Amino acid sequence: MEGTVAAGFEPVRDEFAAIALGEGGDFAAQVVAYRHGERIVDLWTGPEITGDSLLGAFSASKGAAHLVVALLVQDGVLDLDQRVSHYWPEFAVEGKRDITLREVLAHRAGLVGADTGFALDELADDRIVADRLGGQRPYWRPGTAFGYHALVVAALSGEVVRRATGRTSQQHFAERVRDPYTVDFYLGLPADRESRYLSAQPMLMTPERAVAPDTGPNSIPGIAFNRNHPRNPELWRLPNFRVIRAGGPASLGGVASARGMARMYAAATSSVDGMPPLLKPDTAAAFAQIQSLGYDLVTREHKTFGVGFHATSEVYPVLGQGAFGHSGAGGQQAFADPRNGVAYGYSRRRFPCPSGPAPENDRLIRALYASLVRSR
Repeated sequence: MEGTVAAGFEPVRDEFAAIALGEGGDFAAQVVAYRHGERIVDLWTGPEITGDSLLGAFSASKGAAHLVVALLVQDGVLDLDQRVSHYWPEFAVEGKRDITLREVLAHRAGLVGADTGFALDELADDRIVADRLGGQRPYWRPGTAFGYHALVVAALSGEVVRRATGRTSQQHFAERVRDPYTVDFYLGLPADRESRYLSAQPMLMTPERAVAPDTGPNSIPGIAFNRNHPRNPELWRLPNFRVIRAGGPASLGGVASARGMARMYAAATSSVDGMPPLLKPDTAAAFAQIQSLGYDLVTREHKTFGVGFHATSEVYPVLGQGAFGHSGAGGQQAFADPRNGVAYGYSRRRFPCPSGPAPENDRLIRALYASLVRSR
């Protein structure tokens, strides 16, 4: 294990070392935390990986995309309660005329995927995904239920961004977040950064891990995860395709280090290197506010969503109310906790099973917050 921790945060280092020992010699991961804009944890472990290594962000990409939406709402360019069809007239077909931007961001629009699915090159292009979904009928009456729009939600919100501003979410993110705040997070990885990318690795399957919900490819979960397309690659493989990394589809195709994920959320809510927070407190609170709570029609689990983000304090009760962020299927977890001035980023190379925020995050976050309490 390599890296540094600030005085008083040694328990995070010890917990990370214990996790690495338990996972085995091929385990590779990064964990980073900020407090009030200062980096207090910066650790990595495993073969090939460094603190600068880039890994697939999977759905943690949605946090970057929806930080852009939050900035545009803060600027008065977008209105969460405006109809999507106000910005995107072609969307007002097949019963979708009254769907609001808020409902899209809260996974309530019923547009989890396409009837025919998406080929890989289509999934890599948010414009193609948005165009297909813009003409499609929802899978449930919008607003009456919710289900995780896993591979498409940021294509939908991104089309609203493009229609309202003439620029993509990827362009806004680079210009307003990544470049000025030196955030190591890419929605569209340039060719000259490719050498820093570490390919995702498959999960280690054991009998108890092989059990999965019995949902067919044409069920709502199957459509949401593109299993209804005959050439759909396995989820863990997606960031390993250059077409995904280059296109940077904002629901799933980001590439980042844990440093980048943590710094993005630090910059969102704290002063970093003398630069002001990206979000005003009222904006951060509005996007963290719970919009969807209960049974998720896609994941078939109890879930909680804010506005484009997870309501992360509902996952990790040690966090302050109003924490927001987004996890990724590859084990990523990243969030801001404005009440405690904390930002956190975690990524691992080996895809966990079940997919989603890896269970070791709970141990690391508990160690981090216990250290915070002792340092006060």
